[in-house]
Amino acid sequence: MKQLRIKVLVGLFLVAGVLAWAGARLWDSMGSLPSVPLAAPIVLALIAAVLAATAFSFRARLRAQRERRPGAKGVEPLVAARAVVFGQASALVASLVAGLYGGVGVFLLTSGMDVAPRRDQAIYAGLSVLAGAAVVAAAIFLERVCKLPEDEDEAGAPAA
Repeated sequence: MKQLRIKVLVGLFLVAGVLAWAGARLWDSMGSLPSVPLAAPIVLALIAAVLAATAFSFRARLRAQRERRPGAKGVEPLVAARAVVFGQASALVASLVAGLYGGVGVFLLTSGMDVAPRRDQAIYAGLSVLAGAAVVAAAIFLERVCKLPEDEDEAGAPAA
């Protein structure tokens, strides 16, 4: 399984942000802009919390297993692999969604913050970007926790 690449996540965020900004400008010129749902940052924050809780749980269980504590419950490899795949997928989707809300938020910030509904929408968009970043951070942390140590052969060189 390949590791998440920060460059891919940042690129996805930036491309989605630029497209969302352009789409928001176009949509606003034709009428009213669709609203940013209040649930967007909440759902992203819940996903980040689940990923972080899983990472902390796995880290504690793996540490107990390494220290050979009596009754230590290890982590099944398939469960860890599924958690990492869920984290990677969540990070990709979160960077896309954060880019979309970031682009809309930038449009809302530049189009006039004197209208209360637009100001609220810009706040929701900003919170969505922050929650999306939290999902990415939690997914990367989970991936690092579940990473296997590098194997070395008898000669001391890394195994192929």
